[in-house]
Amino acid sequence: MAFDFKKEYKEYYLPKTKPELIHLPPCSYIAVRGQGDPNEEGGAYQKALNILYAVAYTIRMSHKTDHRIDGFYEYMVPPLEGFWWQEGICGVDYSSKADFHWISAIRLPDFVTRKDFDWAVETASAKKKLDCSSAEMLTLQEGLCVQMLHIGPYDEEPATVQQMDDFLAGSGYTNDISDDRLHHEIYLSDPRKTPPEKRKTVIRHPIRRI
Repeated sequence: MAFDFKKEYKEYYLPKTKPELIHLPPCSYIAVRGQGDPNEEGGAYQKALNILYAVAYTIRMSHKTDHRIDGFYEYMVPPLEGFWWQEGICGVDYSSKADFHWISAIRLPDFVTRKDFDWAVETASAKKKLDCSSAEMLTLQEGLCVQMLHIGPYDEEPATVQQMDDFLAGSGYTNDISDDRLHHEIYLSDPRKTPPEKRKTVIRHPIRRI
């Protein structure tokens, strides 16, 4: 059976619908950076997703090519993730989507090396006739965070964030969002198939003790 990140790492991908603390180890991602409204039809965000999935599935199916990755095991491509910020704002202002800066990402299995990643970018570009050169191999260490499962439309996330902030205020912690530690979302539902009121999104914020 293929390795499923969501099942094997439930504490990272399937939190409760109430705030909880978590400490994240270093994780590597396929990542594409950009700016602008993620809902723009044919915009930068949509193009970034095409690149991410092209590279992700090239690595996933590498065992059926001549490229051999040491330690490879069959796995399910992990869910899409996003790191979000806006200039001059601590947190996220959902009413100003055009001002979003983002890093769209998909987690990589630990066996993927820089050499394997570069092969995947080159192979995906040629096979898909898509320039994937903007994809980077990014390693992040989020450390101590607060997270919670949000169920509902993306535009209603501020209410969930407020619950997280209220929890921190009573627990001796505060948000620690910075240039290096960002508002983080993990998308457990496909918005093309899931109605807004049923979408599941993990929201995660870096924190520190007061």
